[in-house]
Formats: sequence, C-alpha cells, structure tokens
Amino acid sequence: MIHAEFTKTEGKLTAFSLSGHAGYDEFGKDIVCASVTSAVQLTANAITEVLKLPASVKVLDNQIKLKLPQQYAGQAESFMEALLLHLTILSEDYEGTIKVKVSEV
Repeated sequence: MIHAEFTKTEGKLTAFSLSGHAGYDEFGKDIVCASVTSAVQLTANAITEVLKLPASVKVLDNQIKLKLPQQYAGQAESFMEALLLHLTILSEDYEGTIKVKVSEV
C-alpha cells in the first residue's frame, strides 16, 4: 500500500510524504504506482522549477518528501490541493492501494 501523508499549517498544505507500493500489479506493470509517481513528480517539479519556490525535496529509497516554508504555501496551494485530490480519487478507484492522511500542525 502507498501511504500519502499531507501536512497543513494554518489551513494550507505545506508538506507531503509518500512511501510504499500500491501492490495493484507486478513491478513495472502497476498502473496505480505509475499514476502516483507521475503526479508526485509533476507537483514537485511545478513547485520547485516552475514556481521557483524554496521547497525541500528529499527522494529516498521508496519515499519522497516535500516540505514548503509556510510563507510560500499560498503560492503552491493549487498544486498541493490538486495532488491531494488526485491521490484521494485514486484511493477510491483502486481500493486498498493508497491510504491518504491529512494532519494539521
């Protein structure tokens, strides 16, 4: 299962962390993993390369984390909310493959 954890600060999404595998199909053929990977890469690149915001991005073995300073959250809000929505819809369409959690700090 993919675990997607989002963090909100003062009502705005400021971070996400994703880890795990969907387990929908075998490695290299898993459309859920491919969908999640593509959406996460698009979001991270949009925030850091298109918007040029100073987000911290860490890519580890089977995990990616993005953290944005709270003062920039408003500028990245559309991308962060779109990723959250996309992952939520995938979790509903492919039950048991993604768990989405949002926490307020």
